[in-house]
Amino acid sequence: MLYYLSQLVTTLHGVPGAKGLNVFQYISFRALCAGLTSFLICLLFGDALIRRLVQLKLGQPIRSAEEVHRLNELHGGKKGTPTMGGILLIAAVVISTLLWARPDNAFVWICLLTVLLHGAIGFYDDWLKITKKSSDGISSRMKFLLQCILAGGITAYFLLTPALAKQAQELYIPFLKGPVLNLGLWTYLFYLLIIVGSSNAVNLTDGLDGLAAGCTVMAGACFGVFTYLAGNIKTAGYLQIPYYPLSGELAIVSLSLAGAALGFLWWNCHPAKVFMGDTGSLAIGGLLGVLAICCKQELLLAIVGGIFVAEALSVILQVASFKLTGKRIFKMSPLHHHFELSGWKENTVTVRFWILAIVFGLLGIATLKLR
Repeated sequence: MLYYLSQLVTTLHGVPGAKGLNVFQYISFRALCAGLTSFLICLLFGDALIRRLVQLKLGQPIRSAEEVHRLNELHGGKKGTPTMGGILLIAAVVISTLLWARPDNAFVWICLLTVLLHGAIGFYDDWLKITKKSSDGISSRMKFLLQCILAGGITAYFLLTPALAKQAQELYIPFLKGPVLNLGLWTYLFYLLIIVGSSNAVNLTDGLDGLAAGCTVMAGACFGVFTYLAGNIKTAGYLQIPYYPLSGELAIVSLSLAGAALGFLWWNCHPAKVFMGDTGSLAIGGLLGVLAICCKQELLLAIVGGIFVAEALSVILQVASFKLTGKRIFKMSPLHHHFELSGWKENTVTVRFWILAIVFGLLGIATLKLR
């Protein structure tokens, strides 16, 4: 809403310093300010939230099944660490977006609803785990159903809005200039895969101190670039990427996410004082999926979020291998646990995955010129 400060220029013409308000018209300036705002919110209010979560005894339950006995030896000290820290991350994204983004942009509201509704599913899941004092929250079927309903609603908006329907059905592939296929009604299935898949992938990645938050910083920054470029007709035309007029404003949402993740990492780095829980991870994943859809870079999400994809694939391959052959590919899935059980220290796994997340992000940005 601070965007409208720039409108004061016309009413305050001639007042010293009034022209300086023009800077609020620039998406780039507001996006950077949004990132800084969300970072400071997490930094300044993180300690108060942690104390409150401790008072409410909202501690993280640790799995106790025999198959993860060794993992419990590694992470047993984390039992009781407050969870639901994703509340702080979501609040930072929402507040900074409302402050710096234009409220007349429909894509901004889609993203905010995505964050809040996915966060609500995650919050309920975390709440059940805490009250049951178990790692079992919402049943996987119920969680998947709720995620599909949200994804279906978002897809319906794109397909039922005349100005968006045609482009929404077009499939773009990195390295190629134009759309390669019109998905038609298959768009529902495709968008469901993007949103639900991204949400669950981030959720699976959130298993070590700072891992998901650190990877989110790079992913959010990359989509800040993608959405900004896709919303500018000149840069979109020059780079030969899809042009979506409304997506430029999502650079503010993207950098709000990156800033919030960076601020949350202050409290979530090893040894973590708070976990984001499903409250945060489902919200982050859902938002990244919607951001990819809103700038027509759905497949590029698989490159930028390479760590998230690898974590999800490790689970899929592990389950498939065990059911088909009775053998496991990894010592344990998701992938970060495999490396832990292979002798890597938790910090080593986390930092190396962060490095890979940066590499994947840079590769994703590089594809913008390879068309």
